[in-house]
Amino acid sequence: MAELAQTLHYEEVEEGTELPALVIELTPTVIISTAIASRDYQDVHHDRDLAQQKGSKDIFMNILSTNGFVGRFVTDWAGPEAVLKKVAIRLGAPNYPYDEMRMSGRVEKKEISEGEGLVELSVRGANGLGDHVKGTVQIVLPREGAA
Repeated sequence: MAELAQTLHYEEVEEGTELPALVIELTPTVIISTAIASRDYQDVHHDRDLAQQKGSKDIFMNILSTNGFVGRFVTDWAGPEAVLKKVAIRLGAPNYPYDEMRMSGRVEKKEISEGEGLVELSVRGANGLGDHVKGTVQIVLPREGAA
């Protein structure tokens, strides 16, 4: 069983810190099951023949799945007490089966706002075709000594 990440506190984070990479294997099962889990039944996410009839090379990942992987990437690093405050992403190259998406990120900014420890991260998910997703994520981290 995987070990839960330790809670990261606001005071432990430094601007410029690179987040550890996360590699997602893009199997047909991952693409189809995450689309179904997000209740996206569009045929381009599970039916290769229909996806190709519509001009796609293959089935491809939906945006809700991408958004979920962005959240996982951030919370794997920040720990279970991190709160996603804002996620602003833009899609690029499709995530097709039999490739991988390599997630990377960086701490861009820290600030205290209304007593909360806000951290802004840049995130990127790239595959063999280029950037699949780029954007920013703002999280709230607990502050040391705060109840």
